[in-house]
Amino acid sequence: MSYNFVCNTYSMKTRERRTGTVVRGIRCPIIRQGDPLAEIILESVLGAAREEGFELRDRDVVAITESIVARAEGNYATVDDIAKDVKARTGGGTVGIIFPILSRNRFAICLKGMARGCRKVVLMLSYPSDEVGNSILDLDVMDEAGINPYTDVLSLERYREVFGVYLHEFTGMDYVEYYSKLVRAEGAELEIVFANRPEAILKYTDTVINCDIHTRRRTRRILEKAGAKLVVGMDEILSAPVDGSGFNDKFGLLGSNKATEETVKLFPRSGDGLVHEVQDRILKETGKHVEVMVYGDGAFKDPKGKIWELADPVVSPFHTDGLIGTPNELKIKFLADSEFANLKGEELKNAIAESIRKKDASLKGQMVSEGTTPRQLTDLIGSLCDLTSGSGDKGTPVVLVQGYFDNYSS
Repeated sequence: MSYNFVCNTYSMKTRERRTGTVVRGIRCPIIRQGDPLAEIILESVLGAAREEGFELRDRDVVAITESIVARAEGNYATVDDIAKDVKARTGGGTVGIIFPILSRNRFAICLKGMARGCRKVVLMLSYPSDEVGNSILDLDVMDEAGINPYTDVLSLERYREVFGVYLHEFTGMDYVEYYSKLVRAEGAELEIVFANRPEAILKYTDTVINCDIHTRRRTRRILEKAGAKLVVGMDEILSAPVDGSGFNDKFGLLGSNKATEETVKLFPRSGDGLVHEVQDRILKETGKHVEVMVYGDGAFKDPKGKIWELADPVVSPFHTDGLIGTPNELKIKFLADSEFANLKGEELKNAIAESIRKKDASLKGQMVSEGTTPRQLTDLIGSLCDLTSGSGDKGTPVVLVQGYFDNYSS
């Protein structure tokens, strides 16, 4: 009996798929401003299906990286635009710039614009790492020196005395020196301090730009309560056009990326219509109801460098309604080791499948869901897509996720 015959016979008897979730990076043309993005995505996904021999199914997820959405809509601004907005909002005197992430791509060009719009910058860096996990010093050296990151404010001189030149593990950059040169090159005076309490900046200036991403509301509250005269978040800078520039009314500079030495690409703002158009066009072409999302940074902590991604303000700024919510899943290995510990083989399989079919609409707080991932669907799927597409030269800015909503009883 041939192997193929055995497999086909087994499949006909069990009528089950052998695979669960399948993720495919979809190659697309290079996107430019004004390109018909929905049409390009449709042609790319359906073309990949034809050439690779797979079919779309209901509840597949088509995920689109935020970068090509922003490029298609032409959402760009210049360093001069940033500088003009910063000067208008702060007065352009001595400005505290606090809690930036350490990134040549994400923040350096924003700092360049901020410095261009100020007379003096007091740059306050968090330590031992920034918000997304980029280290700025050696933890063991910090402990040996008796430095308490929760209370101690370090001058640049003290930092250099204790830590010397600290190079980022992956980029090889001394970010303290790199940011210093950027600010001074714009003609601004510079003072650098290291602290983790937002109110520490008020010793130097009462005008502050807080650059943290996910903790920005707390930082603002603390600063205002401590007596700050003016607090401007990165989400306010370029929240409206400056001389016809791009903008993002919700997130401002948050989620921006360096485009050129004098230009930033901002987080997209027109994705809501796009995700619904792609969903509608795929339904019309195939009869399948897919979900569609725009995604940015996912969440994955590097075990060696301890870096999270999460430099975007949200993982998914736009998505169709079927992606709202969190998973509602049973823990199969818990069931196998506890309630059904006395079963095996087909009996065990059927018992678990039946439990899944009959599970409650909400398993929150129940032991049978212990250890499942209580995160938003958009965050989970966006993280999966971000790892799939990467940020380099793969050329797959669209990701197709199939079978994500299947389970053991499907």
